[in-house]
Amino acid sequence: MSEQNRKSSHGGPMRGPGFGPGGGMMGMPGQKAKNAKGAMKRLLGYLKQRQAQLWVVLIAAILSTVFGIVSPKIMGKVTTILFEGAIAKMKNVPGAFIDFEAIGRILLLLIGLYAVSALFTFIQQFIVAGVAQKIVFALRQDVQSKLNRLPLKYFDSRTHGEILSRATNDVDNIGNTLQQVLAQFISSVVLLVGIIVMMLTISPWLTLITIITLPLSVLITKKVAGRSQKYFAAQQKTLGELNGHVEEMYGGHSIVKAFGYERKSVDKFNAINETLYDSGWRAQFVSGIIMPLMMFVGNIGYVLVCVVGGIFVTRQAITIGDVQAFIQYSQQFTMPITQVANIANLIQSGLASAERVFELLDETEEIPESPAAGALKTPKGHVAFNEVSFGYKEEAPLIEGMSIAIKPGQTVAIVGPTGAGKTTLVNLLMRFYEIGGGSITIDGTDIRELKRSTLRGMFGMVLQDTWLFNGTIRDNIAYGREGATEEEVVQAAKAAYADHFIRTLPDGYDTILNEEASNLSQGQKQLLTIARAILADPAILILDEATSSVDTRTEVHIQTAMTDLMQGRTSFVIAHRLSTIRDADLILVMNHGSVIEQGTHQELLAAGGFYTDLYNSQFTSGGQQPNAV
Repeated sequence: MSEQNRKSSHGGPMRGPGFGPGGGMMGMPGQKAKNAKGAMKRLLGYLKQRQAQLWVVLIAAILSTVFGIVSPKIMGKVTTILFEGAIAKMKNVPGAFIDFEAIGRILLLLIGLYAVSALFTFIQQFIVAGVAQKIVFALRQDVQSKLNRLPLKYFDSRTHGEILSRATNDVDNIGNTLQQVLAQFISSVVLLVGIIVMMLTISPWLTLITIITLPLSVLITKKVAGRSQKYFAAQQKTLGELNGHVEEMYGGHSIVKAFGYERKSVDKFNAINETLYDSGWRAQFVSGIIMPLMMFVGNIGYVLVCVVGGIFVTRQAITIGDVQAFIQYSQQFTMPITQVANIANLIQSGLASAERVFELLDETEEIPESPAAGALKTPKGHVAFNEVSFGYKEEAPLIEGMSIAIKPGQTVAIVGPTGAGKTTLVNLLMRFYEIGGGSITIDGTDIRELKRSTLRGMFGMVLQDTWLFNGTIRDNIAYGREGATEEEVVQAAKAAYADHFIRTLPDGYDTILNEEASNLSQGQKQLLTIARAILADPAILILDEATSSVDTRTEVHIQTAMTDLMQGRTSFVIAHRLSTIRDADLILVMNHGSVIEQGTHQELLAAGGFYTDLYNSQFTSGGQQPNAV
């Protein structure tokens, strides 16, 4: 396995829409789900766990809508009282007057209805928010648990940004979609049914006129939403490219500066940004015209209702207050339709995210541990590879029939050109990858019969690529052993020759490392990882070019510390600078996934084979020794 760096990319969460009388904002789906029904079915499985709350939401939505929807009709009575009283006065009808007392009672009733409607709307929104967040919480737990069970090859075959996007952005999008859809869909359906019922109670003929515009509204919504979909997909795709480019340029800022790539970087950014602008503008424009079109259709219905309603009033077939109420209902009629169209887009986006999350949850996990998996109480470090075979792909084997026997306490150096399989050997030993054939044993026990946590707990690792997290230096060193005391942390730092530079920092062991630990030099970071390994006090050590990032003087100190640490422990040292492993008990020379030579330094030099050529190639005229083969 070749040593390589991996980069990541990130996206961003969606925003929730707002809406008001007469319509709502169009959703912004990123892409369509390939198997929408399957994703919907699995998502409904999470919703079923919240059935009780959803029933409460439905009841609250019905009550909120009922109390709100009867208000226009009651308001129409006020108009009728005013109109009839005024007409009677104009005709000088004896005893004619405007009943303001009745109007006052009606207005008080309306205030009460609106207040109760608002209360149930609040209850609905409150419960929906809780349901959505609990589902997201459950999804995050499932994703986190799944990531812990996935093999290393899953992470090696995908960018970190892709995995993070599924675990964060997609889960967040599902939560946003659920919160908006559950509230809007239930309210919209109940409101639509309620409006139709109220319109029918006023005038079936006027209701028929209003409903005639419905097919036209549906047709417009379907056509526009379908046309905007490809632009939204292009927008999200380009946004991902832009995020990836920005992160890549930011992560390698010094390299970009060193090679004078600034102009090309900016030009590429501008090109992607221009494409994003174009697709984003088209997506927003096409989806934005749905509201004007819906308002146009609604106004056609409004005009027809006014004309026909006026004729009915003149014929005394309906009161003027009922016409006013019906006009209000007809204006509200398109609102739930528009919201349902908006919800359709949101659902599409949510299902696409759900599908991506469920794809992650369906990934092949590590081979389950044997029910009888145990642990070695006092591991000695006798390691054996017995006819081991392995390949990242079945059709392309990398290691075939490898057999190695390593005695307890031996220092084993693994050398070879890049891609020879050195790190792969270590990954197999720690069971990050499963072997294809043969067996690997520790103290005679097959590693597949040990718990993974127990197996990996036997090892201490210091890698060429340092890993430190955002926290204090003390916490980073103590990561090597749970419950380590202050004194033990300091002793480990001293053993790794890190104590001196730590104390020169403003906050000493309390110095906070940023996310990239860029406030330390590469050599200082390596010293901290070595201190962490020293504190862990493992049975078996793995040192993957552990001193490659430190100066020569510091390397001498670390080699001394490593020599002390390796006493009595089986140690695997992956090395490029062959001068650092002359004293190893056993040197394994690898090439193309196979151990082609093994022996001590002197034995291999005497054999005059591949190791000899490798060793001699590291010396140039002048006796200088390069850092890598």
